[in-house]
Amino acid sequence: MVEVRSYVVSAPETEAALESLDAKIAASDVAPSLAYVFYGSGHDDSVIHAFLSRRFPGLPVIGGTSCAGVMNEERVWDAHSIGMLLIEDSDGDYGAAAAPLGPDAAATAAELLTRALDNAGCAGELPELIWIYQAPGREEQTIAGLRSIVGDRCPIIGGSSADDTVAGDWRQLGPDGPMTEGLVVAVLFSSGGIGFAFQGGYEPTGKSGVVSHIEGDGTGPRSGRKVVSIDDQPAAQVYNDWIGGMLDAKMAEGGNILADTTMFPLGIDNGEIDGVTQYLLVHPDAVTPGAGLSTFATLTEGTRVYGMCGNKQRLVERAGRVAASAASALDGGVDNLAGGLIVYCAGCKLAVGDLMAGVSGQVATSFEGQPFLGCFTFGEQGHTLSRNMHGNLMISAIAFGR
Repeated sequence: MVEVRSYVVSAPETEAALESLDAKIAASDVAPSLAYVFYGSGHDDSVIHAFLSRRFPGLPVIGGTSCAGVMNEERVWDAHSIGMLLIEDSDGDYGAAAAPLGPDAAATAAELLTRALDNAGCAGELPELIWIYQAPGREEQTIAGLRSIVGDRCPIIGGSSADDTVAGDWRQLGPDGPMTEGLVVAVLFSSGGIGFAFQGGYEPTGKSGVVSHIEGDGTGPRSGRKVVSIDDQPAAQVYNDWIGGMLDAKMAEGGNILADTTMFPLGIDNGEIDGVTQYLLVHPDAVTPGAGLSTFATLTEGTRVYGMCGNKQRLVERAGRVAASAASALDGGVDNLAGGLIVYCAGCKLAVGDLMAGVSGQVATSFEGQPFLGCFTFGEQGHTLSRNMHGNLMISAIAFGR
């Protein structure tokens, strides 16, 4: 029997927040097998880690900073919040491992998966699900490292840690403490089953072009994420034309365009489900010298990219649909749901703004009031069309069966 408990508290001081969190946990008499922990970047990770080590010695832990707080079945919380999702499953097996990404992110990921399996007591076995949390920048490499062991036979779900102001103050939290440029890998062998879903909330505009030149070879940090040209024209110029000149004021000096482009990502044709094309989304984040375009996901030369568009209401409603899809994937569907975990893009959160209450409400409705925790990330990893992948402006959901 699987039980899921969600706890969220809010206080500016980390110690005060943890005191409130401890009181909530003590009142529920839980014996967890795995803990997810997310919090605003203003909190002190070392204090959070010390609390977890004292409260739950030896417990597998995965998490880190989440953009300006978290959400759960109650509401969207503020930047002072700390959220915890505890999975209690005495008949399941769970393990986690963490380390700095280092110079070879793929090799680190493969090593951490092996260690996490060892820590779960399941060396050499195929998990039901791998869940990851990492620093932004080399997500495709970490997925490649994990796939070198499990291929696409096992779903890889997770997020890229975010801070509150896009200042680079994101951190990751694993069993051994916090990191700033790290990766945490958890393996889940649930006795109740796990459903999952990975989707975006945008549609194509009809504009498209072929990436003709990329800077870098795709192996270093952010390599493969600087698009020089599309259809042999400066990439930012092409993209700006697609979105009606919204970047005219920034074309000359360049710079950050994250807030300008959240509703207008690039899309990659990812295949079809029931005759409907599914797009993996890529968020342009800066205009670079020479009118190039920097992105939060890796692109390759020869790839056709599509102009996409979205709106606030679509991003609100999509969260509930993704949650419903994950729950329906369980044996017995939502009637067998113990609780869930949502990864919601921080860029979407910032764009949705004062409608965010609708996001948590939609998920709560789809999960029929069962406990869940949601984090807000700068990159999302998921499994769709039988493949594991990294994208931007996406929503991942996992549903824990009883």
